[in-house]
Amino acid sequence: MYKFVFMQDIEIITQRLLEFRDARDWDQFHNPKDLAVALSVEAGELLEIFLWKQPEVADRDKVKEELADVLAYAFLLANKYGFDIKEILLEKITDNAKKYPVDKAKGNAKKYNEL
Repeated sequence: MYKFVFMQDIEIITQRLLEFRDARDWDQFHNPKDLAVALSVEAGELLEIFLWKQPEVADRDKVKEELADVLAYAFLLANKYGFDIKEILLEKITDNAKKYPVDKAKGNAKKYNEL
């Protein structure tokens, strides 16, 4: 049941983003390069919230707002390429599990090629 709801939620979110974009005729600006650039810019704005601060003092509302922007551009970019978000995330988790086996990576922040 949960998996179905999650997929339905992704589809609803993507559809709402597309409706918002299309109502403003912004698809003409949403080529993959510009979506990736926008995603990076929004990720930078998310990082800025934490700049020179301890993580616990970052403004949660601003984190929420910028994280939503990052996710929105990620969803739009995935849609542009016809990627299934659930599928690509699960594939990445599987790939990371191979790169970072528990016996070598647990409690360790090293990159996979340094384990």
